[in-house]
Amino acid sequence: MKQIQAVFSPPQGHWVGDGFPVRSLMSYNRMGADAISPFLLLDYAGPARFAPSHRQRGVGEHPHRGFETVTLVLQGELEHRDSSGEGGRIGEGDVQWMTAGAGIVHEELHSRAFTETGGVLEMVQLWVNLPAASKDTPPGYQTLLSADIPVVDLDEAGSRLRVIAGDYAGRTGPARTFSPVSVWDVALAAGADITLPVVDGHTTLVAVLDGSVTLNGTEITRKADMACFGREGDSIRLEADASTRLLILGGEPIDEPVVGHGPFVMNSHEDIHQALTDFHLGKFGRLS
Repeated sequence: MKQIQAVFSPPQGHWVGDGFPVRSLMSYNRMGADAISPFLLLDYAGPARFAPSHRQRGVGEHPHRGFETVTLVLQGELEHRDSSGEGGRIGEGDVQWMTAGAGIVHEELHSRAFTETGGVLEMVQLWVNLPAASKDTPPGYQTLLSADIPVVDLDEAGSRLRVIAGDYAGRTGPARTFSPVSVWDVALAAGADITLPVVDGHTTLVAVLDGSVTLNGTEITRKADMACFGREGDSIRLEADASTRLLILGGEPIDEPVVGHGPFVMNSHEDIHQALTDFHLGKFGRLS
């Protein structure tokens, strides 16, 4: 069984744009890039209620390079557009997996319908690092609808696991990744006691999105806590103290330098300088 290395309580929240009140449950600056590799950041937004409006809230046009963003909607609805010409609308249970790669410009807004009606928004955005050999890959976008994400029953009480990326119990998630990565969306019924197999040698992280869970029989974690496990071992144990929703992340560590500057994550300061230059020269494209 993997050993718990640390449990991080949620920091103070902040706003991203005017549409996303977030807490950064994980970041490479706070926890160290090596400890959470291949992941970089996890923002948990909401739940927050927005009044009806005629103006879409969110984050306007901005760039990224060198990694991927994974956005999971728990409540509400988002619209996305980017400079590769891709875009779409995602709602409850849907996921968008955007590869910034060599450079992309995009915007993320509350959908027009959600804006007009108002309501509760709750979502998670994960940043996944790209290996150096893939940082210049062409940008891309995957819409992963809830109906296309495999669901595995974990017990007879209704606990279940959605396989967004990676494999579980013979089911494979629809996300295409550049290195071995698992993203599991887990709901546990109150009283559930589940031991999950994970990959020996891989990073394993557990983000509690709602409820309360005891990890490995010793560590009680609550809403917005993030647990980081050691890499040795091939299982983790989850005991739900209440109805609980978790995001479980696993991945092969990328043993390379991480240098970040705002929306760019590269391997050196020279790479960051080049990213800034290329963006200002318009090489990331524009939204049409």
